[in-house]
Amino acid sequence: MLVSVVICSYNRANYIGEALNSLYKQSCALSEFEVIVVDNNSTDNTEDVYTEWRQNHLEGNFSYTTEKHQGASFARNTGAKLSKGNWLCFMDDDAVATYDYISNIIKHIHDKPNAIGFGGRIIPKYIPEEPKWMSYYVSSLVGNFDYAPAACAFENGKYPLESNMIVKKEVYEQIGGFNTALPGVVGTLRIGGEGKELFYKILALGHTIYYDPSICVYHVVEVKKLSSEYMYRVASGIGRGEKTRTLQISTIAYFKKIMEYFFKLGASFILALKYALQLTPAKSWPVIKFRIDALKGLL
Repeated sequence: MLVSVVICSYNRANYIGEALNSLYKQSCALSEFEVIVVDNNSTDNTEDVYTEWRQNHLEGNFSYTTEKHQGASFARNTGAKLSKGNWLCFMDDDAVATYDYISNIIKHIHDKPNAIGFGGRIIPKYIPEEPKWMSYYVSSLVGNFDYAPAACAFENGKYPLESNMIVKKEVYEQIGGFNTALPGVVGTLRIGGEGKELFYKILALGHTIYYDPSICVYHVVEVKKLSSEYMYRVASGIGRGEKTRTLQISTIAYFKKIMEYFFKLGASFILALKYALQLTPAKSWPVIKFRIDALKGLL
């Protein structure tokens, strides 16, 4: 088997079925890939939803397991251990794969035989609609990711996002999988950056990371949940993860990151002014708040 899709799920009973449907209805044969759902200690009826879904969708290689240790890194590592594919594809439980998602992954693997890791486009699916205060710079907090209009190599330290990333299994195992010191979401606490560290380790081995916009998923964003507290948890989680990651490298790396974040905070004021001059002032404060919250997490 070529591709194993690992879906880590935490209290997404309302959306996991749609994610599974999108993979069940792929343009390629179901025998080309497997799907492993890892329930990361959900307290809702995720298991019941999966069981009922599977009873009505008997074809293909779909399986379900649990990981009680909270955090996406633990769950993804569990899914990877159970996988049979040569390539690991990580997709979120509230994402919807496009019709040619797996076919385009396989095509990318064949077109670039030296590839080790790559990722694709993520399009937010706002419910009911995109808020007026949302901007390009803040939308990354809800998974918006569109690196380039055509397939290319990532440059300048850029990397795929966790909800649409693919890596060769043997290299994943070589670098030890996801760093569980960067677990992602643990209750209301976020310590992010697990995907960034994973790909930085791959880059350190001398490999190139690729982007392919044809490998695309839609990511559900419930606008009613985008409260100030929620956005703080996400933004501060990025900073918290960078603190953990850089301190594991050196104190100097951590202080360099602090300087970088202060620079980005300054730049956010310029962006806020730009939005005000463009008569879209609702976008101004969220850009600044994003950088403040990220800096709080870093410090």
